[in-house]
Amino acid sequence: MFLHALPFALAYLMIPSIVIGGVYGGWYLSLPFIVGWGIVPVLDRLTGLNIRNLDPTLEDKDLVWHRAVTLVWVPAQMALIVWSLWWIGTTDHLSGWEIAVFALGVGVATGGTGITFAHELIHQKPKWERLMGDLLLISTSYGHFATEHVFGHHITVATPKDPASARRGESFQAFFARTVLGGIASAWEIDANRLARRGRPVWHSSNPFWRYGLGWLAFLVLGYVLAGWVGVGFFLLQSFMAIYELEAVNYIEHYGLTREYKGNGKFERVHPHHSWNASQKISNWFLINLQRHSDHHFRPSRRYPVLQHYPEDEAPQLPLGYAAMIFMALVPPLWFAVMNKRVDAWRERFYPHVTDWAPYDNGTIGQEDLTAQAA
Repeated sequence: MFLHALPFALAYLMIPSIVIGGVYGGWYLSLPFIVGWGIVPVLDRLTGLNIRNLDPTLEDKDLVWHRAVTLVWVPAQMALIVWSLWWIGTTDHLSGWEIAVFALGVGVATGGTGITFAHELIHQKPKWERLMGDLLLISTSYGHFATEHVFGHHITVATPKDPASARRGESFQAFFARTVLGGIASAWEIDANRLARRGRPVWHSSNPFWRYGLGWLAFLVLGYVLAGWVGVGFFLLQSFMAIYELEAVNYIEHYGLTREYKGNGKFERVHPHHSWNASQKISNWFLINLQRHSDHHFRPSRRYPVLQHYPEDEAPQLPLGYAAMIFMALVPPLWFAVMNKRVDAWRERFYPHVTDWAPYDNGTIGQEDLTAQAA
């Protein structure tokens, strides 16, 4: 199991690439981008697909090394952020643009790896693991994701109510604005409702937004102490990069896929065909099987090593790994040319009886019923 877990630690290569960039500046600052967005897609092409499945009945005691991969990253990311802030506060050989690129490079790691690992941790039963996931998210200014993803997205995925499900014909730029604002509003509503059911006001100390907000302020203070206002800007810029990367992944994971509306505000249950998948070996090592997204939504309690690959007749497959698909998503005409025909083929395969997709694509399906129920 150690040997099986070892490749999932490849993402740790991001840390030395960032440190080298920060120390030497110049073109070295491009190293984390080259590793994450250049080398990984090339290696995906060379190594092919991995469709082998680990025994899904394996328990936590069998996955100690796999769990260590995610947990060790927590102190590693904290050390990376602290060192980066200290470094820009004590060195004077980096220009303003180099500090900005340095921050973006840190965000590639805290987003691509940190939020991916946080996503794994916030789904786990042990509270201390969930808190570790919270810490990773707070360090990217996105603590509310812990609430919205688990208690919002997993319930409303592939419906108009979900801010994290992209609609057919929606560009990533439009989706980004909608999902960031919608995700915050959704998380606040979820936590407010949970408190109300317990007879507690929204400002009660048990509201996790206190943890998200105060933790975020602590990182801002840390940035100021170590590097002044430049440190505050550095922290916020790496956060933006991490959030941008996360939402780009959200965009490609469910683009154009919808659950059938059953009336009265209800949709069919989640099935494997409601998420896009990719089986590229290196990307799945770097992203701890995040690309096996269908099984994650079908069985959210499964840890990442035992997530199952589904054949294309059960779940739709992306043509490339996530890193390459993110680049494609940034160019809407290219994205639409590649993905819309796949969405249409998916609809014909799984929902040949649905003749009018317009309400699904513009996000209006079921909204009248949902509004009536809320009233």
